[in-house]
Amino acid sequence: MVPLGNSSRINWKTASAAAAVVLLLLWALWPSPYSKVTNLQSHGTNVIAFGDSLTAGYGASAGEDYPSRLSSLIGIQVVNAGVSGDTAEMALARIENDVLSHDPRIVIVGLGGNDFLRGVEISTTETNLRTIIHKIHAGDAMVILLGFNFPSLSANYEKMYERVASEEGCLLIPRLLRGIITDPSLKSDEIHPNARGYQIMAERVAGPCKKLISKANAAR
Repeated sequence: MVPLGNSSRINWKTASAAAAVVLLLLWALWPSPYSKVTNLQSHGTNVIAFGDSLTAGYGASAGEDYPSRLSSLIGIQVVNAGVSGDTAEMALARIENDVLSHDPRIVIVGLGGNDFLRGVEISTTETNLRTIIHKIHAGDAMVILLGFNFPSLSANYEKMYERVASEEGCLLIPRLLRGIITDPSLKSDEIHPNARGYQIMAERVAGPCKKLISKANAAR
């Protein structure tokens, strides 16, 4: 074997350094999901969790719902606007009274589970979700969209949430129930988390929510 000469070693070091610089530049220039959120400069005041029983906290005691736990984690009051049993269409019917009239800055939208359970076409769910997001954006607020992966052979819910978030300028928190829905120790019944399950949900929302608030504060 012929040993490498000094020039070869120098060239290798130069190439490695150049590659590191390129990677750093790509990392710095890669668009942040937070910078793509619509209404980043919102002048609203409230963080509102808008959804169904998973937001309302069904299966846990008062104060153990994920919005209450989230409030403690981020140090900001989170208004719980969850109603058990709501489909996306039902939630849309109350958005004015429960969300838009409360000067929202960030609205955390968690809907779709009841649509799936009731056999609502995924295209209808998607249309209603987009309409909800449009109304929130028209009210000068940001949207955090909670994503779910419901077990269906004919509809890809995970991709639907990804598509809606990307096209509508929302911050997506994907597969929020992963590891919860399959663990009996984290559930109060077949489909709802217990207090510990809601705590895990809150923890998954807290980090991205805090980063979004920080990014939004800098944009004001």
